[in-house]
Amino acid sequence: MPTEHSSTTAFRHIRECSDMYDVLEQIRLRPGMWLPGGSLQHLHSLLIGYGAALAVHAPCEPFAFWPETDFTDWLHEHYGTDSSLTWAAEIERRTPAGSTPLDEFFRLLDAFKDDPARRPTPDDVRARRPDIPYMSGTFVTLFWRRELLDQATQRLEGRGFRVVRIAASGWRTAQDMHQGLATALQFPSSYGRNLAALNDCLGDVALSGTYDDSPAGAGLVLSFTGYDRFDAACPEVAHSVLDIIAVLARRAAVGRRRFFALVQSDDPDIRFERVGAMPVLWNGDEWLDSLRR
Repeated sequence: MPTEHSSTTAFRHIRECSDMYDVLEQIRLRPGMWLPGGSLQHLHSLLIGYGAALAVHAPCEPFAFWPETDFTDWLHEHYGTDSSLTWAAEIERRTPAGSTPLDEFFRLLDAFKDDPARRPTPDDVRARRPDIPYMSGTFVTLFWRRELLDQATQRLEGRGFRVVRIAASGWRTAQDMHQGLATALQFPSSYGRNLAALNDCLGDVALSGTYDDSPAGAGLVLSFTGYDRFDAACPEVAHSVLDIIAVLARRAAVGRRRFFALVQSDDPDIRFERVGAMPVLWNGDEWLDSLRR
């Protein structure tokens, strides 16, 4: 069901979507993959879930659907009626012969979006929420090119994030890692220098630290460089560190705090098992193997 709004939209991985409208464009392209039977009620439920996720993670992303009523109010104005029905039920009730409720939804969505005041551009969203690409599909994101890592950290710092830069290339033992993290994150002198102690002390920093007490502070980012060398020397410990970060990042998100890691590797083929029950993924600019060659 292509329209002039979607004719140039390409299939993308969901983690490359910057906001709700990007996700809706992917649904428009492949409705059968997202919505059983092409049901508009299933889309309604999906967007309720999306809105609930926004409430948990507390981003500033504009959201025009339930519980917000922007789209519903616009729809009633468009139809010239006042109704207590949901937008999905209203569209289903008014779908003309020869069309489907889902087709009508996307036609109406395009008309809704044509008002430029109703939606910021994708660049505006990315500029306001530079953390979205690093918290959507995973809390630990891989980088190969240092310049891309530098650009990411600069964007994050520009939005008030505290970025702690950690050189992991010189770590050859677990004790090297413990010393490096203890110094970088100012762990107390009582730090036990084992993984359980790392979980406790890093948890204190991530979950209750003072990094976002000021209005300008948006969250905490650990930026590792040369992590592949530590992984080569201590693979099990290197994975465990990322696993601890991912678990704590999810706990922080539930508490409406932002915490995640950017991990640079000089090995473009490095792979990690899942961390925090989530995959370690390459950043969007280097997601394809061919982009790291």
